Amino acid sequence: MRTEFDTELEERLVRYAAIDSQSDEDSPGSPSTDIQLDMARLLVAELEEMGAEDVHLTDYGTVLATVPATAEGPVLGLLAHVDTAPAYNATGVKPVVHRNYNGGEIAFADAPELRLSPEISPYLGQKAGDDIITASGTTLLGADDKAGIAIIMTAARHLLANPSIPHGRIRIAFTPDEEIGRGVDARLPPDLGADYAYTFDGSKPGEIIYETFSADAALVTVTGVSAHPGWARDKLVNALHLASKIVQTLPQVTRTPETTDGRAGFLHLTEMRGNAAECELKLILRDFELDGLESHGALLRQVCEAVAATEPRARITCEIRPQYRNMRYWLEKDMTPVELAREACRAVGLDPKGEPIRGGTDGSRLTEMGVPTPNIFTGMQEIHGPLEWISVQDMGLATKVALELVQRAARAG
Repeated sequence: MRTEFDTELEERLVRYAAIDSQSDEDSPGSPSTDIQLDMARLLVAELEEMGAEDVHLTDYGTVLATVPATAEGPVLGLLAHVDTAPAYNATGVKPVVHRNYNGGEIAFADAPELRLSPEISPYLGQKAGDDIITASGTTLLGADDKAGIAIIMTAARHLLANPSIPHGRIRIAFTPDEEIGRGVDARLPPDLGADYAYTFDGSKPGEIIYETFSADAALVTVTGVSAHPGWARDKLVNALHLASKIVQTLPQVTRTPETTDGRAGFLHLTEMRGNAAECELKLILRDFELDGLESHGALLRQVCEAVAATEPRARITCEIRPQYRNMRYWLEKDMTPVELAREACRAVGLDPKGEPIRGGTDGSRLTEMGVPTPNIFTGMQEIHGPLEWISVQDMGLATKVALELVQRAARAG
């Protein structure tokens, strides 16, 4: 379905995607990379140019702005994140528009061996006739979440240009570091000042997400005994060998991302680095239920203790820290924001869907911190890799939902 917003959305996403704004989990800064501020400063300038109020970049790297109210109603927040995932190359993104997609294979100019097709991405088979945007084959696209930014910016420009549309005060926030679980600074909820909010960071049209994983991160440090290998007999304790034992003892055919789906959680080794003297393992733990999350942590600790017992000269530590929690625990107490989003979807001809997502959003943290924040679709598909794609027309539907949503919120009062 084509919309009046398609041209603007395409132009915005192509422009935003070409800006490198990848986050870095190993950086202690906030934001974790300075390049995210390049994107943030561009958005500040564009928001000021379109007439938004209270536009500024916070010292924790979030862009904030206001669309003034034209009617009574709750203060509504609209959010997306500026960073792209560190899981794949995001430098030198060259967006490509495949206009009036023919329903077949999509080739990539910079990776001739790469193909995107409905066999690989079944939803693509429903998009014949749409305008599809991909990268050129050697990078991700970054529609996660620059599509969300394009949608919010397009909706904001439309509202500012059409003050006859009734809506309450709208607060816009573009956050850094969502992809590494650090997008919601403790200062954001009071700075946002919203009664409730929505992230635009979802997938297929009609998705209204109010249930996410609960998430912890784990750091296992293995400290061995270093010795010259020529004189190492009965002295050397190789940290890499012990780390490998931990990895091999952890589940291989269950409790991993590649062996689970639906509501099953997992432990996922994301990084292993070091040397014979010391080695670090980074893992993420995910589950929809807190007791399941706790069981993953207990299993990891048990494995570390068992391997440590085999070599008393080594030291193995396991630190587990919370990242975010399932937003359902709070939203199910008051489903008003979810119901309004569902009504907005129906108003533009979409059947709202609410299946749990096997991931998290800034909304997970915001909801936990007192700002109920469900997640709304953008259209992005096959994210975090070179086959990432999005339909411009799906983005248009998300923009229509955003505009319908702010009006319905005002009417609901």
